[in-house]
Amino acid sequence: MGKHFSTFRHDVWLPYKFAVGQVFKAFYDGLKEEKILGNQCQSCGKIFVPPRSFCPDCNVDMGDYTEVSQEGEIVTWTLAKEAFFGSPLDPPFITALIRLDGVSCDLLHLVGGFDLSDVTGVRQRIKKNRRVRAVWNDEKQGHLLDIKYFEPL
Repeated sequence: MGKHFSTFRHDVWLPYKFAVGQVFKAFYDGLKEEKILGNQCQSCGKIFVPPRSFCPDCNVDMGDYTEVSQEGEIVTWTLAKEAFFGSPLDPPFITALIRLDGVSCDLLHLVGGFDLSDVTGVRQRIKKNRRVRAVWNDEKQGHLLDIKYFEPL
């Protein structure tokens, strides 16, 4: 005889704290001072933001922290029109992969400075390789969102 049971859908919220470690602590502390910190691999020369404890390509310990440019260019972007779990803002908002000048990887962040009520206008104004720069929140918490967003130059 088979077992009979029912299945119910239930979402569970499990808040937790985690230790960011020495490398991310330095990164977040830099954000409090309106500095974007990265570090450079001593072997291949790549610069990573956020900093890493070891190079993902060479598997060697990374060098000291260095302040990187607050300007860069959009690699790709998307316009979020619907809310989702973990949204940094209420929609609509733009997120983009941003390649900061001199950095070897992309940083995922918000893009501001656009009238989001005009989606067609946004698509015409925001393009790949569009230059942007960091805009900082007035109050810093040592969090990635200390950078309010990146605005077009």
